[in-house]
Amino acid sequence: MKNKEIKILLSAPRGFCAGVERAIEIVEKAIKKYGIPVYVRHEIVHNKFVVDDLKKKGAIFVEELEEIKDKTRPVIFSAHGVPKKVPSDAKSYKMTYVDATCPLVSKVHREAENLHKSGYHLILIGHQNHPEVVGTMGQLPEGSIDLIQDENEAKNYKFQKDKNLAFVTQTTLSVDDTKNIISILKDRFPGIREPYKEDICYATTNRQLAVKNIAKNCDMFFVIGSRNSSNSVRLVEVAKKSGCSNAHLIHSQSEIPYDLIEKSKTIGISSGASAPEILVVNFIKNLKKKFTVSIDEVEVIKENVVFKVPKKLN
Repeated sequence: MKNKEIKILLSAPRGFCAGVERAIEIVEKAIKKYGIPVYVRHEIVHNKFVVDDLKKKGAIFVEELEEIKDKTRPVIFSAHGVPKKVPSDAKSYKMTYVDATCPLVSKVHREAENLHKSGYHLILIGHQNHPEVVGTMGQLPEGSIDLIQDENEAKNYKFQKDKNLAFVTQTTLSVDDTKNIISILKDRFPGIREPYKEDICYATTNRQLAVKNIAKNCDMFFVIGSRNSSNSVRLVEVAKKSGCSNAHLIHSQSEIPYDLIEKSKTIGISSGASAPEILVVNFIKNLKKKFTVSIDEVEVIKENVVFKVPKKLN
């Protein structure tokens, strides 16, 4: 019997962003320069495939510096950024460290610090306990920055201080959801100061735009990425809101729902900013074993952003 024909709309841009590529390169160059093991505080990027690959090369992942028995070995801070206390602890342990924080996250850190120094009380729009949020809030003294996660919290936020108010955002949020939160805050606090340039990063924005562009034409949508990857989870939400209610995250433990794909004519595929392209390739290979597949790559914008690795690794 002839295999069912399925059309794949392949979203572009997708997958690795410049910050993720830089972070992975930093770990690989550090291993080359310092030998093994090299420690990494928190998953360098939120993807099991990437983390497992770096483990094989000699990286050891820890959540806190205290877990590192041999403090003479170098440690790398993840792409999500860290609270100020972490580099300061590394210095007091006399550890060699390399900061792989994405430059666009560092920009938000500097912005928050400058606003704080200028006398502003800060709001961070983001998701509680996400490492990027922990890192950004950890740039400022306790009590000088508050987290708002959704529209409801924005509506109920109480601010009675005599200071001016400003906001920054996590870089991997849903562009549309964040717009709604910001407009509530602006209505409630007309004088609130916003970032000069949007904090949501170019890669998050582009990947969401690309998904929006094709989701309405798809019977099913798949985002390849990890469950703890904020930008991947947001892409699934974007697909659902943009007209494909049947959208799913495909992570390392996922079973491919062939029976549901069987009922579809057109499926969309994208991948989160920390998901390597090989995972997309493998997913499509698996589909080709069961179906006759045609692929149409739909690109909304070309990306050519590159971030240099720190000089000390060259």
